[in-house]
Amino acid sequence: MFKRLRADIRAAKANDPAARSKFEIWLTYSGVHALSWHRWAHFLYKIKLRLLARITSQFAKWLTGIEIHPAAKIAGGVFIDHGTGVVIGETAEIEEGVVIYQGVTLGGTGKDKGKRHPTVKRGVIISAGAKVLGAFTVGEYAKIGAGAVVLKEVPPYATVVGVPGKVVRINGEKVCADLEQEKRDPLQEEICHLRDKIFELEQKIETLTEKLKKDN
Repeated sequence: MFKRLRADIRAAKANDPAARSKFEIWLTYSGVHALSWHRWAHFLYKIKLRLLARITSQFAKWLTGIEIHPAAKIAGGVFIDHGTGVVIGETAEIEEGVVIYQGVTLGGTGKDKGKRHPTVKRGVIISAGAKVLGAFTVGEYAKIGAGAVVLKEVPPYATVVGVPGKVVRINGEKVCADLEQEKRDPLQEEICHLRDKIFELEQKIETLTEKLKKDN
């Protein structure tokens, strides 16, 4: 447990430029506190003291604003930055080097039994407000954009943005050639078409009006 705590503190120091010392991180960082409470809750869960484990996790939620189910598997060296509003579900698995920002949800999509939350591989960055929902894998060193809603597998080294989330880059190279086409708004296009049609009709009415005036 202490080995993982040290790894969490090192991860916070490496990923937060505002961090001045490991002692300050240990005293003041809610993400580190939440993970420390989770280690204890997870231990209680494994030895079948599940009610006590849930009570511990709920106390940690009240204390830090971060909700982690005691059954979730989280490696050492994970960094939860700020953390308020983070929710990590029961069957979620998180490897070392993952960075999670505030408002992130690692959740499920229904009431299915068994594995129903994501597996997040090493080095992944999940930006503020992103929702990763379902029993799939987010590949190594992938990046999830702020506010994205991810509902399917993410390849390693991919960048995902949007609602629903789409892979737009892999290894820094654009992979979605028709991305601009995907951004088209059909409703906006229809409004523009109607506007052009109205302009055309107004031109015809004006021409007819002038003709009638001349005939009279």
